[in-house]
Amino acid sequence: MKQTSHPNFKRTLKVAQVSLVISIFFVIILFLTLLGLYTYGKLAGPPPIEVPQSTIYYAADGSMIGETNSGQKRYWVDLDDISPHLVEATLAIEDQHFYSHAGFDYKRIIGAIVADLKAMSKVQGASTITQQYARNLFLNHEKTWARKLKEAFHTIRLETNYSKDDILEGYLNTIYYGHGVYGIEAASLYYFNKNARDLTLSEAALLAGIPKGPSLYSPLTSFDNAKKRQELILNEMARQGRISKNEATVAALQPIEFAAQEVVTKPKVAPYFQDVVKAQLKEIGIDEQTIALGGLEIHTTLDSDMQNIAEEQFEKTFPKNSMLQGALVAMDPQTGYVKALIGGRDYGETSFNRATQALRQPGSTIKPLLYYAALEKGFTPSSTFRSEKTTFNFNDGRDPYTPHNFNHKYAEDDITLMQALALSDNVYAVKTHLYLGMDTLSEVTKRFGIKSPTKEVPSAALGTSNVRLIELANAYSLLANGGRKVEPVFITKVVDRDGDIIYQHELDQTQVLDKDIAFVTTHLMTGIFDERLNDYTTVTGHNIRSKLTRIYAGKSGTTDYDNWMVGFTPKLVTAVWVGYDKGKEISRTDERQYAKNIWADFMETSLAGTPI
Repeated sequence: MKQTSHPNFKRTLKVAQVSLVISIFFVIILFLTLLGLYTYGKLAGPPPIEVPQSTIYYAADGSMIGETNSGQKRYWVDLDDISPHLVEATLAIEDQHFYSHAGFDYKRIIGAIVADLKAMSKVQGASTITQQYARNLFLNHEKTWARKLKEAFHTIRLETNYSKDDILEGYLNTIYYGHGVYGIEAASLYYFNKNARDLTLSEAALLAGIPKGPSLYSPLTSFDNAKKRQELILNEMARQGRISKNEATVAALQPIEFAAQEVVTKPKVAPYFQDVVKAQLKEIGIDEQTIALGGLEIHTTLDSDMQNIAEEQFEKTFPKNSMLQGALVAMDPQTGYVKALIGGRDYGETSFNRATQALRQPGSTIKPLLYYAALEKGFTPSSTFRSEKTTFNFNDGRDPYTPHNFNHKYAEDDITLMQALALSDNVYAVKTHLYLGMDTLSEVTKRFGIKSPTKEVPSAALGTSNVRLIELANAYSLLANGGRKVEPVFITKVVDRDGDIIYQHELDQTQVLDKDIAFVTTHLMTGIFDERLNDYTTVTGHNIRSKLTRIYAGKSGTTDYDNWMVGFTPKLVTAVWVGYDKGKEISRTDERQYAKNIWADFMETSLAGTPI
């Protein structure tokens, strides 16, 4: 009996053959399309990765003193500086096949498509770490097909131009961990007050669970949810063979200790100092956006211990309910490095910086500069003028001028230059000023680095031309270092996000003063603490002499509105100003001693343990 094929079977076979051909055709087209996309992605080159990063400010000892960001804390760290526990936990829960796929996990994608088709909406994702990184860098988080297509293209560019380690490093440094914290280093510091490299397995698994839903899995707001997800991650790590079951059990039971929030949100360190640093960054050509979010490392000259000492002295000296203000600048005279700076008693109340912005009359603190000029013109420490009430008359139409000594006390005799400085005799200073010519002081203040102009008037010898506190600290530094040029330095170097030094301070050691005359002037300035020079009045440093354990050179200054003390050793210059902001006189006697006492206590504490 002869058998013949059923017509339906023939049609089925033909359909199967056609379907196979079409399937092979579509597979080839898909392969060629993917090959083309990957080739184009490679030819297009690496996409620009400009992740906003917090700029960090460091003290001289390397400790962090501040940062700038736009409400997003970001610190970039190398993959090698991230705990292996965190890396493994993230891979286990986010993308276990990360190192074997080419940017897409096709099995997960097919599963997600099926789920979406069943629900007739975009309900499930299958994003790899590379896709999430691309989204974080270039896209928003909308669940649309258009966004997915863009994400796919950026994913291809990342995969074809960066290594897997580079992608994983970038992802861990950009993912959101809640509370305005981006990246694992910032998250580790925020939650545990430790670096990412020091995370334990328990802590790492807890943090790895947050990115899926920061508001849902933050341990600070939803500890139960965070704990359940931590245990899920630990179990998944054990299932994948990344850790043992025993390690997972032990880590799940380990108590979690979070950082105290007052540690995380501690007050800004040396805020007035940091404001000056930011202003100087602009002066050296760095724009505001780069300063704020360029991921820079700003290495400053701040000595954290000295800054704390200064703040403690202010807290101790000023009554809490007083409107009296103060400022302090401490510098290394050899380098110009500013070691401590206070611009006011309360930065939160006003950011006006009285150390660098306020122009005030320096009073008698200008006299050492005048007497340096006198020594240049042939004066000696034993040069004499008569100390007596004197009225100076002028032939150029100026009004007569009568300076007064403090409490109207005069020697009524000749006194030496050394005594005149130690006792702060005003008549002697004006006589010297007029003898030298009133342009001399104006010229010498410029050589001392004072940029504020000095008026050519008789009273300039008594400090009636306004200066800034930091200018006086700088001027005295030239005496302390033997006459070499220095300027206040706040920044030693700036490092960009790639680790390249883009700015480094270079020291200028030009000799601008006569070394021998600077030495003699310094010796004269030790006289304010030498009670052997007492005469018709006491030396001006007598009331703090008992606090001092080493030789200092210095000068105080007092006007109706300002109280100053500036002094130094070869290693440290400190200038202190005390006064009211709005034209109120300093009337109380004890308030007139604040600047001296702050200066003496600060110098003694700061230099304790150093060679005399």
